[in-house]
Order: sequence, then structure tokens, then C-alpha cells
Amino acid sequence: MEKVAEARFHGFEFGNWRAADPGVITPLKNKPGLECACIVGNRGVNPKGMTIADPRDREGFLGEIKASAEAALRFETKRMVVLSGNEVPDLPRQTQHKSIVEGLKAAHDVVSPHGITMILEPLNTLVDHKGYYLNHTPEAFQIVAEVNSPFLKILFDIYHVQIMDGNLIDTIRKNIPAIGHFHVGDVPGRHEPGTGEINYRNVFKAIQESGFSGFVAMEYNPSKDPMKTLEEVRMLYEASA
Repeated sequence: MEKVAEARFHGFEFGNWRAADPGVITPLKNKPGLECACIVGNRGVNPKGMTIADPRDREGFLGEIKASAEAALRFETKRMVVLSGNEVPDLPRQTQHKSIVEGLKAAHDVVSPHGITMILEPLNTLVDHKGYYLNHTPEAFQIVAEVNSPFLKILFDIYHVQIMDGNLIDTIRKNIPAIGHFHVGDVPGRHEPGTGEINYRNVFKAIQESGFSGFVAMEYNPSKDPMKTLEEVRMLYEASA
């Protein structure tokens, strides 16, 4: 927490909330005035292979969302990452799409009383997450439209989207109302901006011009001193305004 504040960032993400005690984490974040930007609401694929794309796993998925909603309150966050999980070989893709929509509609009833927004994350299947169901942004935005909930948006991971779809700036501009969170990482290698092919100055400028008011979160593997990379990325973001 001290390092996050030292780098002049405003918050942090918490992946496996089960691995920490919110009674410890929450006071630590409040001391420097940080915000818990989000926690992960479901692991997408548990040891038994559960996936929201499979209607047979609906009960297990909703159980995770319920437990995570309760955890979100303890961690004092209003955002929850949701993962589609892997595709199901014995089900048509349209059936899996429908299962995700229906599952998220049911999850809306769990999170909405608490004001918690689910942020659904597409992942790339070419480099890192072979077999993952939700790997393209057009279908991700279609799912958000079909669920039609103010408590569901997309986690737009710039690294993953660049690998699968490209066309970053135009996609961001056209879909910003449906985006609730950003992840930052360059391609290839998922290192800090400036190490790969993405023009982050222009991408950051597009995000800021869109009026987006949520978190733009660093999720990269630093190629050098982590604190130095955080300083450089923050300066790049500020210079892009």
C-alpha cells in the first residue's frame, strides 16, 4: 500500500480476496487514502472446471458471486471482475452465449442491492488463455447489451484486445458507456507501455477525451524497476491529457 501511494496512484486491485483478511487490508488502504478498485468475483474456471458458459454450472457461479459480493463490502469496493471461464466442447457456442447472458442477469439480482458493478473481462486466446470463451470484444459488448444492467460493464484490457482485435481507439470511443475499467499492458510480452507496439499516448488521450471517470489500472510485467515504470506510465498518462 505504501508503494502504491508513493507512486501517486489512487488505488489497487485485489485478485484472490480469499487470500487476505479485509480487517487487515482495509485499514492499510485507508491510511494513505487509497481505494480498492476491484476484486475478482469468480475465478472463471475452478478446479472442477466450472464456467459461466455452461448452464449446468449456474448454481456454482452464483454462489461465487454471492460470496464475492459480501467480500466486496468488506474490502470497500464497488467493482467485481467476472470471467466467462473456458468454452464447453460439448455445447454449441450460441448455447454458451445464452448461458452467459442468463447467468449475468441472475448475478445482477445478487450485486445490484449492494451497488456493485460486475466488470466482464475478455481475454486473448492466442498467447495466454487458450480455450477461454470470451475472447473478442464485439461479443463482449453484445452480452452487455443483452443483459441490459447498469451493474454490468466491460473490463477493457488493452493488452488482450490488441492481440485479438486491434482497433483500440475506435472501439473505445464507440463503446465507452459500456466500459467500466481498463487494464494496461503492452504487446508483445505484457510489459509496461513503451516496450511494444501500442501507441499508449494516443490510447490514453482517447480514454481521457471520452470522459471516462473510472480506473485505468496497471496490469503488466515490468521490464525494469517497477517503481520507475509506474512513474513513467503516470507521467505519460498525464501528458496525454
